[in-house]
Amino acid sequence: MISNDLFDLHDRVAIVTGGNGGIGFGIAEGLAGAGAGVVIAARKRAKSDAAAQKLTGLGAQAIAVEADVTQPRDWGLIVQKTLDRFGRIDILVNNAGVLLGKPPESYSLEEWRSIIDTNLTGAFIGAQTVFPEMKRQGAGKIINIASLTASFGSPFNVPYTASKGGILQLTRGLATAWATHNIQVNAISPGWIDTDLAAGVRARVPNFDERVVARTPAGRWGRPTDFAGVAVLLASRASDFITGAEIPVDGGYSIQL
Repeated sequence: MISNDLFDLHDRVAIVTGGNGGIGFGIAEGLAGAGAGVVIAARKRAKSDAAAQKLTGLGAQAIAVEADVTQPRDWGLIVQKTLDRFGRIDILVNNAGVLLGKPPESYSLEEWRSIIDTNLTGAFIGAQTVFPEMKRQGAGKIINIASLTASFGSPFNVPYTASKGGILQLTRGLATAWATHNIQVNAISPGWIDTDLAAGVRARVPNFDERVVARTPAGRWGRPTDFAGVAVLLASRASDFITGAEIPVDGGYSIQL
């Protein structure tokens, strides 16, 4: 008989980077709703505090940690504060990301490095930093947020697409390296989601809203709440034999010509 608690995250603790808004908060809210304690880790302290308070108001246990994911010292702080408050780390969601849209020849080296460092290097540092605790516990779940642009060319987001392609390979590499420690590493690839990150593209490209809806079989833009279910799946015992996978959350955008 299949247990009813496969998706139960009570007594589990999740770190969600960039969890104070957009997709990150949609994931944090989903994990909290399944019973997990949640640590919101992001650079904007006031916004993170507000997100944690909202989760607390819904009956969850949540704290906020001000941190820059590109800095190993800040990752040490995230882990220490998580252990101080909850005593364990079961789930890491590498969601923090930045995007700067313009032609590839227009990027400075500093802009390239900033995007790669935040979107890709930060995820690697985070995984390295939580690994000892997950190994000690004998289990762990790492969820990396990739993008459909990891598989599609995009003329105005080249550093971003490169970073997200790297996220997919990071996911596969860590999955193979750490499977023997019962740590599953998977990726979620969002399609076009109604967030602040996508607002710049929508404002810059004429008729973009209509084009996205026409290409999407579901007939709408995605919402941050659309990520709650898949995040709970990948964070729970229901995914104990799923690792190295990429799950698109795009309303069918990537399967329609």
